Amino acid sequence: MNIPRGRDRDGFAFNRGGAVARITAHLAALFIVFLYGAGQAQARAPLVLLTDFGTQDGAVSAMKGVAYGVSQDLLISDLSHENPSIFVGAYRLYQAEQFWPEHTVFVAVVDPGVGTQRRSVVLKTRTGHYFVGPDNGLLSLVAERDGIEALRQIDEKVNRRPGSEDSHTFHGRDVFAYTGARLAAGVISFDEVGPPLPPQSLISIAYRKPQLAGNTVSGIIPVLDVQFGNVWTNIPKELFDRLQVALGAPLHVRIYHRGQLVDDTRAPYQRTFGEVPVGKPLVYVNSLLNLAVALNLASYAAAHKIESGPDWTIEIGKD
Repeated sequence: MNIPRGRDRDGFAFNRGGAVARITAHLAALFIVFLYGAGQAQARAPLVLLTDFGTQDGAVSAMKGVAYGVSQDLLISDLSHENPSIFVGAYRLYQAEQFWPEHTVFVAVVDPGVGTQRRSVVLKTRTGHYFVGPDNGLLSLVAERDGIEALRQIDEKVNRRPGSEDSHTFHGRDVFAYTGARLAAGVISFDEVGPPLPPQSLISIAYRKPQLAGNTVSGIIPVLDVQFGNVWTNIPKELFDRLQVALGAPLHVRIYHRGQLVDDTRAPYQRTFGEVPVGKPLVYVNSLLNLAVALNLASYAAAHKIESGPDWTIEIGKD
């Protein structure tokens, strides 16, 4: 058999039949790579985890393992895993989610009712974020601020880790991390999560809203700035500004637990900690643009025995 031969532009002889075969093999290999890639989940959005699991055991790692099993291209971040109550978890979501880009998927698990009839849901806010978790109030603070675009119940016949049907106490791994990863990776769309729910059916947490009465603003202490012991409130700066308090002016701070006065302090209104002497109190606007109370280089919460939650209320007024 005569195999046609020719010369390339540098004058070297080549076998045309062999060249065609090599090109064909190369194209076939590229096609296989393309098909393989098309069959793999490609990460589309960050996946952010919040739980009450702590990090002393393998629970959070197991959730990440399930997520990476959906797509190893996922960008997974930890928001917090030290949330002792549903309300604290809800506030930590409220604190952080607004700084994440559109389409971010948050998996939130503070779930004392795991395995019961409480619903597993995915919330889409009007800001374009997705929240995957139990419908127990955990998602209500972000829903209240950002608005509800849509709410769906997770269809666990489809969106549940394969082989986990007999596991009833770890929905964080088997339902929420799995569904959140599939949503973030683009394996499923929001419509494929499960059936729609009425937005108004999302369970909310009751708490006292900030108020202005006379020369005093009031609200709750939702959380502490735990690393430093600063006392955060839910009183927004825009409400406080209506009192027309000048920087340096003295303020009267009263803190109550379940209606009982536990702290009575006077402190100036300042921009930042170093504007008062070390160990002295101040009222300032925190990074969420809400009022807060602190000691310069000390823990106000520890010194004054203050905790947080909906049953801790605070009043700040002109002295």
